[in-house]
Amino acid sequence: MTKHENIQLTSAELAALHQNYLGDTMSVCVFGHFLEKVVDPEIKTVVEHAYDISAQHAEIIKKIFLKENIPVPIGFTEQDVNKQAPMLFSDPFYLNYVKHMARGGLAVYGFLQPHVFREDILSFYTKCLKSTIELNNEATKLLQEKGLLVRPAYIPYPDKNEFIHKQSFLSDFMGSKRTLTAMEITHLYANIQTNKLGEALAIGFSQVAKSNKVQNYLLRGKEVAEKHIKIFSGFLRDENLPVPMTWDHEISKSKESPFSDKLMMFHFGLMNFSGSGNYGMSIAASQRKDIAAIYARLNGEILLYAEDGANIMIHEGWLEQPPLAADRNDLAKK
Repeated sequence: MTKHENIQLTSAELAALHQNYLGDTMSVCVFGHFLEKVVDPEIKTVVEHAYDISAQHAEIIKKIFLKENIPVPIGFTEQDVNKQAPMLFSDPFYLNYVKHMARGGLAVYGFLQPHVFREDILSFYTKCLKSTIELNNEATKLLQEKGLLVRPAYIPYPDKNEFIHKQSFLSDFMGSKRTLTAMEITHLYANIQTNKLGEALAIGFSQVAKSNKVQNYLLRGKEVAEKHIKIFSGFLRDENLPVPMTWDHEISKSKESPFSDKLMMFHFGLMNFSGSGNYGMSIAASQRKDIAAIYARLNGEILLYAEDGANIMIHEGWLEQPPLAADRNDLAKK
């Protein structure tokens, strides 16, 4: 008998496994279609690695649920992907997509790993971190080799150690502002990149969505992403720093959908969740008050957009309910 057989899953472990199963089954569908359409053999190897990781994770989580007598979430199946549909995005986009999904996975697994305690779950999330780090490194290396890697801006090395002596370093909302710190540049760059990914996905998904309601929601997402990109890019341009490129040219003209509307809406829900988390970290990392205030305001926009998306999924019967605590007041009723 293993040490964990009589130990119940905690709420953190149950929540993590449930959400990860949904995400991994979605990724199996997405990467499965990519594998059918990718042409470049080197990029195909990376996409195949991403597919294998997602499939393995989904299978492990399924076995845990079955062993615990917990209903396995429906997630996403072959009904949510049309592998015969034409290519919607280009090979370079596939590689960038893997890179950014790995980045999101690292953020999620890095948060979850300290919050799980049962031996088998702890081992699982440790392996998830390791495999995702390997995938990220593999995608990064290939992007660099193919000249597709967009690095954050270079700034001069410091030539001496200095301390901050004036509160003006934090910057008032009016008047002159100091130049950006390296960390502020990093977060602006990262948030531009994730919004550019969202913009490209919104364009591609909107042209193949079957439902007008879903199509309009995705087009609205494109507008939100464009607005946020413009704002963040403005901070970099004010410092004469480069702005990451767009991926609009990596989208085909296909109007046949590779994915179900349910999958595309769930995908945007994940991106909203990730984007809100990114903005929260960016607020903490931004010492200039004007930048932190803008992140806070734009985060509010993301949350409102995410709520509207959740309402669409609820209306269509697409949103699976996460595990809930017991309603003790309801149980006490006679």
